Amino acid sequence: MKLYKVVLASCLVVSGLGATAQTSKNAKMDAYIKGLMAKMTLDEKIGQLNLPSIGFDVTGPILSQGVEEKIEQGLVGGVFNTYTPVAVRKLQELALKKSRLKIPLLFGYDVIHGHRTIFPIPLGLAATWDLPLIQKTARAAADEATADGLNWVFSPMVDIARDPRWGRVSEGSGEDTWLGSKIAVAMVKGYQGNDLRKDDAVLACVKHFALYGAIESGRDYNVVDMSERKMMETYLPPYKAAVDAGVATVMSSFNEINGVPAAANHWLLTDLLRKKWGFNGMVATDYTAIMELMNHGVGDAAEVSKLALVAGNDMDMVSDLYITQLKKLVQAKKLDVAVIDLACRRVLESKYRLGLFDDPYRNISEARAQKNIMNAEKLDLAKQAAEKSIVLLKNDNALPLKAGQKIAFVGPMVKDQRDLIGNWSGAGDWKKAVTFWDALQAQYPDNNFTYAKGCNVLDNQELINKLNPHGAEIVLDSRTPQQMIDEAVATAKDADVVVAFVGETFGMSGEAASRSDITLPQNQQTLLKALRATGKPVVLVLMNGRPLVLQWENDNMAAIVETWFAGTKAGDAITDVLFGKYNPSGKLTMTFPRSVGQIPLYYSAKNTGRPMSEEKYTSKYLDIPNTPLYAFGHGLSYTTFGYSDIKLSKTTIKATDNLQATVTITNTGKYDGEETAQLYIRDMIGSVTRPVKELKGFQKVFLKAGESKTITFTLTNNDLKFYDINMKYTTEPGDFKLFIGTSSADVKEAAFKLL
Repeated sequence: MKLYKVVLASCLVVSGLGATAQTSKNAKMDAYIKGLMAKMTLDEKIGQLNLPSIGFDVTGPILSQGVEEKIEQGLVGGVFNTYTPVAVRKLQELALKKSRLKIPLLFGYDVIHGHRTIFPIPLGLAATWDLPLIQKTARAAADEATADGLNWVFSPMVDIARDPRWGRVSEGSGEDTWLGSKIAVAMVKGYQGNDLRKDDAVLACVKHFALYGAIESGRDYNVVDMSERKMMETYLPPYKAAVDAGVATVMSSFNEINGVPAAANHWLLTDLLRKKWGFNGMVATDYTAIMELMNHGVGDAAEVSKLALVAGNDMDMVSDLYITQLKKLVQAKKLDVAVIDLACRRVLESKYRLGLFDDPYRNISEARAQKNIMNAEKLDLAKQAAEKSIVLLKNDNALPLKAGQKIAFVGPMVKDQRDLIGNWSGAGDWKKAVTFWDALQAQYPDNNFTYAKGCNVLDNQELINKLNPHGAEIVLDSRTPQQMIDEAVATAKDADVVVAFVGETFGMSGEAASRSDITLPQNQQTLLKALRATGKPVVLVLMNGRPLVLQWENDNMAAIVETWFAGTKAGDAITDVLFGKYNPSGKLTMTFPRSVGQIPLYYSAKNTGRPMSEEKYTSKYLDIPNTPLYAFGHGLSYTTFGYSDIKLSKTTIKATDNLQATVTITNTGKYDGEETAQLYIRDMIGSVTRPVKELKGFQKVFLKAGESKTITFTLTNNDLKFYDINMKYTTEPGDFKLFIGTSSADVKEAAFKLL
């Protein structure tokens, strides 16, 4: 009770008893909602805070019961997991025809990297370093989602992640704060467009607020414990960028933060999000998060319901605790109804901003769905995104392939279709994904290609038993592992080059898919070693949802291509890259370690007092280098790019000055190609220690073979700011280094001074 009284007082100050500081100043909307709420009973107000799941899939252990009856009673504010024009219209009609006040429903869904047309997983999309393209994929997803009856998407996920053991790294943009913030803005703008009332706009929902990517041990749903400095500098900025971009809704996270679960964290959801950042939209919990507060050990059902609401959660996803507990709390005088009024208002405002009170169906029709979903334009965008997401990790002149070569394609992923659209593919249909083998045969019908499966995607029956109940559909081959390897070896010996397709199944990354060992499955490693023993050059093609440990593969494969889970048009894109129709241009946004023992490993680390050297008593491992296998920003091309020395507009600047850094990039190879030039800085001396590099800009440059272009970056005083020893966001005079190059580990260097 003590905690509740403190936060309740703060909540009532913020709410103005229901209508001021954190709600919109739109007078027309305010008048409409004020009039509507005056008609509502307490039960109906609480009903607006209820977000049950009904429909086609479930992302947690509980599925809501009796939803249709609750809709008729006005006890549902929105529905999660229902889509298609027919299903949505049915439920919306229940609310409009059977409930007393006929308040329309919200329809939310996990539209993460496409709705029906599936784009590469977000980690793959981030590897494009193409913000306009990323925004287009979100815009296309919103168009499909609204045509399918949805008006709210639980995306973007902007959690900074530096532990690839965590399966949900596949859902985010990687390890970098600056780039993650830019991508967050692009996604929000793509989903919401410039007018939420338009038929093709959805409410975006930034998640998971907050710090979810920093969970201990890389184990999903785990705890987070970090300093205020690390929060403000590294983990919070992408959420803030989404808020500043006008994101309509926020989802609170599962994890605790310094001892207080996010779903019950008043400092996080009210003091920071609403008071300091000025967010005036709606906050929803993650799946059954309020119920799970009891497992955290902060109270019983009544207490956690109260804590969650007062903290700032407006909608309860699936738990049903708001509708079973809040009225009793009010009647017992343990909860002020003003707190319920405020949450109800925020939900109703979201519906008003969407225009649902004017048009509850928002042009929902089967005809529109047929026209807008998986049309040629979206499929073309899916192919383009897939091509740009692919990262060439290594190439010893083995790629691109030539159609006239005798090529053996080996591995369980060559003909794989189930895994191509990856995890969190929502309403995507894997049966509509284009496999590599089908694309290959279509493009090169008269070929000299052979195929052998080589191994099952997994032989570990215990792991298969965990994955198959969730749609993995892994079926073991009738042959023994040795028989499959023997066939693969025979096929390889008769070829000029071997291309091995291996990786994770889609269920091995994503939510609830943490892995302590992020190497390739053992049976796949056995296959690769057998292929390597033939003496033929082996090109490794990876399909996976996270950085992997690939030290042996790097040492023994002739080339390595990272395709992630590339989506509906994966096969076409991979074929074009392997045969040189598209020159790969993707760059990593998350570091690949040499060993799981290096984790967490990221480029923007800090020096210690004893940086690595040959001396014994310095910060290093005995068995491996400190450096990653593939650094942040790494990504090769079939051509090569040369960088000139950096020219600065001046070497001494004032806080009011801008600094221009110019470099000339030359395509020094034989292929036309696109390069992503990256700019980093380092503050050499500060009142607190600073990272050895921080990304502050990038430019994508297309160059024909032999062509040169000069590009200029502009740094402002804001790019040099950080939280000083007093946690003031400011700059400090002193020396800086500036780096421009092809990756965080391959740069040119210049120096300047801030007066």
